[in-house]
Amino acid sequence: MIRTIREELLDQVLFWNQLDLERKPSAFRIYYNRDRVHSGIDGIPPDDKREQQYQPTLPLSQHRWQLHCGGLFELPTAA
Repeated sequence: MIRTIREELLDQVLFWNQLDLERKPSAFRIYYNRDRVHSGIDGIPPDDKREQQYQPTLPLSQHRWQLHCGGLFELPTAA
């Protein structure tokens, strides 16, 4: 977890003051626990309490990009 935070957040962004230092890791925690793909337990993010249901693959024309952590990360989502 520490390596992930360092490589994906701390090495990528600047912190301008104490408030900024509190906000950005908090936003990253929400992104990490809700949206980021995980390699454990069937790839289900930790905050996803629902059982994984079958979701068909969408064509590229039927998705949009969702920004996370102030635009640091972009993930495709159904349009």
